[in-house]
Amino acid sequence: MRLRQILAVPLIIVAALPLIAQQSVVTKPAPPADPVAKETLSEAQIQQLIRVCANNDLENDKRQRDYTYIEREEDRSIGGKGEVKSNESKTYDVMEIYGEPVRKLIAKNDKPLSAKDAQKEDEKIQKLIDTRKNESDSDREKRLKKEEKDRQEELAFVREVADAYNFKFVGIEKLNGRDNYVIDGDPKPGYQPKGKDAKVLTKTRFRVWIDKQDSQVAKLDAEFIDTFSIGLFLARLHKGSHFVIEDTRVNNEVWLQRHIAVKLDARVALLKNFNYEVDISDRDYEKFRTDTKIVPIGNLQASQ
Repeated sequence: MRLRQILAVPLIIVAALPLIAQQSVVTKPAPPADPVAKETLSEAQIQQLIRVCANNDLENDKRQRDYTYIEREEDRSIGGKGEVKSNESKTYDVMEIYGEPVRKLIAKNDKPLSAKDAQKEDEKIQKLIDTRKNESDSDREKRLKKEEKDRQEELAFVREVADAYNFKFVGIEKLNGRDNYVIDGDPKPGYQPKGKDAKVLTKTRFRVWIDKQDSQVAKLDAEFIDTFSIGLFLARLHKGSHFVIEDTRVNNEVWLQRHIAVKLDARVALLKNFNYEVDISDRDYEKFRTDTKIVPIGNLQASQ
């Protein structure tokens, strides 16, 4: 679970609001953890634990590149009385191609794509393969430098999480049979964000479950406690927008995303308010075989 990406989830999703308008599930506040042990953590220990999680998140990001998986995203537009006005799902086959994660659409509303649409998806993947295969050394170097810059910004962001919040140790709770530290985080009054994306930290509070043995974020339950503006007129996320994100242990070597549930109350530009829910589930993680090769579509057709 990449914490910078996690806290940016509502900001990323809000960009799709105009599309949804042309056509998210909030949970109740998490109950108090059951302190099954007398163990506790000080504020300084929690800050250090958050920093350890930051390093582990980056390592997870690297190891995820060795995996393919299936991702299903369901978008629901919600009416003023809480009714579902529209509901659409898309399912993707997620893979890594030349170091870049790529989502290939394989189903809409849980129905496989038509042969024509499936061919379009294949052509999109083939285009990316050809682009990367013919990439110049200088372009590749620029791309890799940008990826490294993004990773360093992510690390700096999560380290700022450790500084931006007042933490409270709640207790120890089991998730999937494993002990987790349960910690609440509330923004420090008057905190001045340092990083370019860190303003969001002053508008959100959270409860986090951190796997005691692996020092990995297993679950994050967060909400906006104040309206958050993106740009001057681009968008406003209202107080009460909420998201829950869960990770799972895969192959006893990496923690990867399992589920995201988001509910947003937002206003885009000068348009009306939007209320919608997004539910994302990831499954069937499979590690690349060492002999896996990307076969161009043309070569595959020629062999048939």
